[in-house]
Amino acid sequence: MKLSDRLQLLLEQVPSGSRLADIGSDHALLPVAAVKSGRVPSAIAGEVNPGPYDAALRGVAEAGLGAKIAVRRGDGLEVLEPGEADCITIAGMGGSLIAAILERGQKLGKLAGVKTLALQPNVGEDNLRRWLLRSGWVLVSEHILEEDGKIYEILTAVPEGAEAAGTNEELYSERLLAGGNVALDQALLLEMGPLLLQAPNEVFAAKWQGEISKLESILASLARSELEAAEEKRSRIKLQIKRIAEVLECLPKDRP
Repeated sequence: MKLSDRLQLLLEQVPSGSRLADIGSDHALLPVAAVKSGRVPSAIAGEVNPGPYDAALRGVAEAGLGAKIAVRRGDGLEVLEPGEADCITIAGMGGSLIAAILERGQKLGKLAGVKTLALQPNVGEDNLRRWLLRSGWVLVSEHILEEDGKIYEILTAVPEGAEAAGTNEELYSERLLAGGNVALDQALLLEMGPLLLQAPNEVFAAKWQGEISKLESILASLARSELEAAEEKRSRIKLQIKRIAEVLECLPKDRP
């Protein structure tokens, strides 16, 4: 089965020769493609829910890869032994849930020996960036794409201090946006993506135009309230809209 563009791009973040663990693997599409393409020699597919777990078992069996892909049922990284994988992929969940899975796994020692995290949150990318920053992982790439009317981001991170990796201090240092005089502070970099802001494309612009529209709708709904809390929220939202709009105004008009 051909991978979606989203999963294909996620697969491309997996270093060749990795010991891969795909958490929340559903039909095990990613591990099957990774092994069949020769990108990895073997893989683990983890699922907590019985339906997707059974689907993963079927997918691996139909691909004839039962000897190379272990399908395991368990919650998050509990399917792994410490040191068993050096690349973990997690896709199709909210950023907060992915962060919670990684946090629990880290406390259990499941991230020992892991060299790469390739993550595709459906929402809440900023929450996931905050966890990576707090937990000593540094982003080495960020991708954004649109598929079937939805926008996805893929975040790839390595342990801070790893060879060829930068530092979070460098990544989130305050700076001016290229092509303008907008100051990018840590809060804005976490929200919009420090690497995406270095090379914004049309999908990036479309995402944040959409976010402005959502925030304006919230503002309109708050306009009817005279509560002090509502006024405070209106002020925060107006500032957020202003900051995003300033970034979009500075983007190159001939974006790739």
